[in-house]
Amino acid sequence: MDDYGKRARKTAYLGLLTSLALIVSYVEFLIPIPMGIPGVKPGLANLVIVWALYTMKPGEALLVNIMRILLAGFLFGNLSMILYSVAGALTSFLAMYLVKKSGLLNVTGVSIVGGILHNMGQLALAAAVLETSSLVYYAPVLVGAGAVTGFLIGAVSQEVLRRVPV
Repeated sequence: MDDYGKRARKTAYLGLLTSLALIVSYVEFLIPIPMGIPGVKPGLANLVIVWALYTMKPGEALLVNIMRILLAGFLFGNLSMILYSVAGALTSFLAMYLVKKSGLLNVTGVSIVGGILHNMGQLALAAAVLETSSLVYYAPVLVGAGAVTGFLIGAVSQEVLRRVPV
């Protein structure tokens, strides 16, 4: 396959993963899954992001993540949703990339770190926007929720990566 064919294949794959993540985000938006904690969602689209992190270059996986957030925000969200999602996603992605690169944790562990740091990134933005540090009291709840959702997403991701050839 020539360079043009490789680039076309890569572009199609990026588009496929972005579309898949957007569809999962939309389903999660349409069918709110009650987590019992205000503002907490399972983050099902992170299945696609973890997959991308393990099967693509980091920049490509980050691009899928950012494109999904922007498209979801413009299609069925608002600017506030986009800003909070980007804050969580960038924090989460950087942490997952560094932990994955270190080799210290498996896929599930990497996803748990991502789930926790996603919530912390959003909490930090909220504290900055509201100009208050009192939100820090909500951190233990968000750490717990991020660990649980990160574990679930990571366990499924690990199985998918094990069973689906790349």
